[in-house]
Amino acid sequence: MAWMNQPNQTVLTEFILMGITDRPGLQAPFFGLFLIIYVISVVGNLGMIILTKVDSRLQTPMYFFLRHLAFIDLGYSTAVGPKMLVNFIANQNTIPYNWCATQLAFFILFIISELFILSAMAYDRYVAICRPLLYMVIMSQKVCWVLVAVPYVYSAFLSLITTIKIFMSSFCDHNIIKHFYCDSLPLLTLLCSSTRDIELIILIFSAFNLVSSLLIVLVSYILILMAILRMNSAQGRHKAFSTCGSHLTVVIVLYATLFFMYVQPKSSHSFDTDKIASAFYTLIIPMLNPMIYSLRNKEVKSALCRIWKNLHKLPV
Repeated sequence: MAWMNQPNQTVLTEFILMGITDRPGLQAPFFGLFLIIYVISVVGNLGMIILTKVDSRLQTPMYFFLRHLAFIDLGYSTAVGPKMLVNFIANQNTIPYNWCATQLAFFILFIISELFILSAMAYDRYVAICRPLLYMVIMSQKVCWVLVAVPYVYSAFLSLITTIKIFMSSFCDHNIIKHFYCDSLPLLTLLCSSTRDIELIILIFSAFNLVSSLLIVLVSYILILMAILRMNSAQGRHKAFSTCGSHLTVVIVLYATLFFMYVQPKSSHSFDTDKIASAFYTLIIPMLNPMIYSLRNKEVKSALCRIWKNLHKLPV
């Protein structure tokens, strides 16, 4: 019978994470590098959340979405970063069974949410440029909350389905995850039971999430480009382009990384390239996003200057 040929099954209490590298000489430099990246990410995203909340001039739909983008970046970098940093200095890179499931659930929740929040931001830019007179009517507070709430609910649903399907399955007697965090694909290699259903769920929803969110972004920017080309004023065209520049940069960086990871040929696919790409979009992109929006955005820079001046006016 088929079940007699399966490897021994056991009740796992923990997993061993292989980490980014197994070279002892690189552990300390990588710890220092990723600690700096994570601290900058936390400070930058927390700063963006606080700034867009307290400054009265940033109470617009664009910054409402930007605040949620910063929250999501903070979420999935924190789901992965602290444990990865501990593993650089720990003798054995272990993670408890329940923590592994929790890490996977939160990571899926935040990474899918990011895709659709970026789509919502593209739609917001479309309305701002193509329907400027109706902007505040179309992008009402209710609509903004719907555009944020739907991705969160949908992402939570997919996160729970994927995590429950994986962790309700039977694991074999080996518990070494070839990654630096609990990701779905490395975990599937540890299952003794059939992974066909789970792989199909991951494949279908990953393709849907990437294609549908990117399609919304592309359609929005095609309509934006058409509207900009119809503008008579060069100054108006420059202003329209500048309001989209930061968002477009963030979109290109994220989708280029994801397509590199998921669309590469199977023959060249390896967990080592996965780890490099994963390190980029779990830690480096969350660090870059607030920097891109603060350095390329005059309103954010002006808000930072106002807060800095107000702090200096406070009595010592």
